[in-house]
Amino acid sequence: MTETIEKAVTPKSSDGPASEHYNRLLQGMAQAVAAKGYAETTIADIVREAAVSRRTFYEHFSTKTECLIALYETASRLALQAVSEAFDPVQPWHAQVEQAMTAYFDYLAQDPVLLRTLFVEILGLGMPGLVVRRRVNDEIANFIQVAINSAGSADEPAAHLTSEMAMMVVGGINELVLQAIEQDRAGDLRELVVPSTRLVRAVAAESLR
Repeated sequence: MTETIEKAVTPKSSDGPASEHYNRLLQGMAQAVAAKGYAETTIADIVREAAVSRRTFYEHFSTKTECLIALYETASRLALQAVSEAFDPVQPWHAQVEQAMTAYFDYLAQDPVLLRTLFVEILGLGMPGLVVRRRVNDEIANFIQVAINSAGSADEPAAHLTSEMAMMVVGGINELVLQAIEQDRAGDLRELVVPSTRLVRAVAAESLR
């Protein structure tokens, strides 16, 4: 069990035995997917890795799809938290972008399992995966839009990103990550900081015209 996965599923750990089982099931899903991939993973695999009963699984999830979506949403929230904590609204937006991008890619690079869950395995769910992926991307785009548009001063005015511009940034960064995964460069995500920073700055600069 990796530290990143443990962090991703600990928010409910103080809510009693039921939440402990929930967390263990998310960890079990992550471990099973790491070993076999989502398509080949069964509920039996998940409960074995989680060291809980099949009955316990069905107390929390109806299907393995629900379990993967829960893991995806939890890990995505932690990724967004990493970006949020790295972004200082007091500073000009252009000075904060590189720091925020570095925090984001460092988070993703910590765990290849969660990286594949966030960017590859979720796509195997079909429409349910696309729906939750869209919802998460909307949250990230909204954060980018608000953070950049609110970070300005008398000397350096804030940008005026539209929601469409923010989504363009999210889509571009996602494609860079997918390309890195396809090329087996998941351990080199820091190389994406520079092009991603340029992308954000270029889109933000365009919004000032």
